Amino acid sequence: MSNIIKITDLNIPELDVYSRLSEVQLLRYNEPDQGLFICESPKVIMRALDAGYEPVSILVEENELKGEVIDIIERCDAIYATQNDTSVKNTDITYELPVYTADYDTLSQLTGFNLTRGMLCCMKRNALPSVVETIKNARRIAVMEDVVNPTNVGAIFRSAAALNMDAILLTPACSNPLYRRAARVSMGTVFQAPWTIFEQGPSDDATQSYVTELKNHGFKTVAFALRDDSISIDDPILASEEKLAIILGTEGDGLQDSTLATCDYTVKIPMSHGVDSLNVAAASAIAFWELGK
Repeated sequence: MSNIIKITDLNIPELDVYSRLSEVQLLRYNEPDQGLFICESPKVIMRALDAGYEPVSILVEENELKGEVIDIIERCDAIYATQNDTSVKNTDITYELPVYTADYDTLSQLTGFNLTRGMLCCMKRNALPSVVETIKNARRIAVMEDVVNPTNVGAIFRSAAALNMDAILLTPACSNPLYRRAARVSMGTVFQAPWTIFEQGPSDDATQSYVTELKNHGFKTVAFALRDDSISIDDPILASEEKLAIILGTEGDGLQDSTLATCDYTVKIPMSHGVDSLNVAAASAIAFWELGK
């Protein structure tokens, strides 16, 4: 069994990853190597393990040390031991995953929020695949341009995974999909759907645009925007395209002008009752449902 450590001091450095480091600091924790991220809830942790992510430590409410949580800890412990045993020659050393535990109030004080199902797991990030590798054999892909709210990123991932998107691409200014809230809102689909981040975002120079990169890979590009010079979301020409990239813009301002000018199609979702727009996550579900058929 893992090394169960009862928390008596909230200030020990081993707990920094759960309470005192920002998402950006975790992302850059091991530079130039891959950083860390925090998984929240047993379901999300299990999906991360299934995707091959390596645990570093666990933080769990003491009343949750039973059933499914124990199963997850034992699985994490086996991975942790294997990874550490293969990194050194001294096989006499026993490696045990650190599992920090305390009561509900203490953990809420430590993390600043209520833990979902009382469990967090710190994990190592994996290297991201290339764009080419991610979209290989893809027919329909979702693209996020500068979507900065992690809740929206997580919700878009969940819709994309559920509604037939083969891959997801993000511009560098997007909130990272492995930020704790994004991964939790996605219900762990960030570990199931293929995704990566472009090396460049939108650009006034069409030759440098990520849209141009998509076109070079054979995709027709569909911009979702509040513009009158658009086609209907159910236009047969969209369904007939062999490869389609569905592009969604940042909250508030939407897609950049350079992106709109470069895309093959622009689509506006029709609305009623004087509503002028939808949240980008809600719009994504409509787009994926209609164009992912």
